[in-house]
Amino acid sequence: MRRRKFIALFGGAAAAWPLVARAQQAGKVWRIGLVAGGARPVPLETSAYAGFLQGMRELGYVEGRDFVIEWRFAEGRYELLPEFAAEFARLRVDLIVLAAGGFAIPPMRQANPDIPIVMGYSVDPVGQGFVASLARPGGNTTGLASALEEIMAKQVDLLVSTVPSLARVAVLTNPANPSNPIIFRSAEAAAQQARITLLPAKAQNAEEIKNVFDTVTKEHVDAVIVQVDALFFAQRQLIAELALRNRLPSIFGNREYVEAGGLMSYGDSIREFLRQSASFVDKIIKGAKPGDLPIEQPTKFNLVINRKTADGLGVTIPPQLYIFADEVVE
Repeated sequence: MRRRKFIALFGGAAAAWPLVARAQQAGKVWRIGLVAGGARPVPLETSAYAGFLQGMRELGYVEGRDFVIEWRFAEGRYELLPEFAAEFARLRVDLIVLAAGGFAIPPMRQANPDIPIVMGYSVDPVGQGFVASLARPGGNTTGLASALEEIMAKQVDLLVSTVPSLARVAVLTNPANPSNPIIFRSAEAAAQQARITLLPAKAQNAEEIKNVFDTVTKEHVDAVIVQVDALFFAQRQLIAELALRNRLPSIFGNREYVEAGGLMSYGDSIREFLRQSASFVDKIIKGAKPGDLPIEQPTKFNLVINRKTADGLGVTIPPQLYIFADEVVE
């Protein structure tokens, strides 16, 4: 990644460089619409969403001089996405970055058919029909995609290693999120190999999340997997508290849940995804067509463990997991 950035910025970029120079001379300030699935964090500068700003700074861009961001926070409410798309069209943004999942693509495309779209995070964009292929996405969309099957298999494996006699696992899923059935199928395939029964637990708001935990506790599940979802991310504090209260070991896809009190996370770093998405913005600013930029998938995943939550649950984390963890929250 760093080598590609170096080449793009300093080596072999003679054709693209004049474009940037002319834009700077003309005082071009790129207006970027950035859609986040969760709520506006306070402070924004230290949140996962600030990864995009970090990436832009590393590439030499200065906010306010070279670009401005129109932030939009969905707070887990997918019905707001068409409204955001229409606002971006009225504002005539030059480029759209999505940190709300690939399902934000259809409304964005409909309202902004000619505007480049960078997926800061997505799940199976080929399978969902958002792009033609990872190598040549085509159209006006490119960006990053999660390596879902590998992540789900490892999450199941981590629960097996941590919870003795693991047999029944609830999977918290949001029916409003079109990516969730894909995630559940990946988890199901991993669970079948481990001879574990998965129980889908559906919720579309905070009250339903509370009801779900009441239900799965009565059904004597041994642990819970929480799917990647904007609503769940916005309600991560509530989910972590309910899992602890009901003495359910929990695993998530993002470290922010563990910071909120969840037991473990294994998966992608949203901050790192957004930092890397800046390289796509950089290439597009320099004249590249989004459809010609291959979609990238991560090669490193993060394991984060909350030692305090483990102690509160009475769960013994195998020593080797602490050794291999990227971070242990005390």
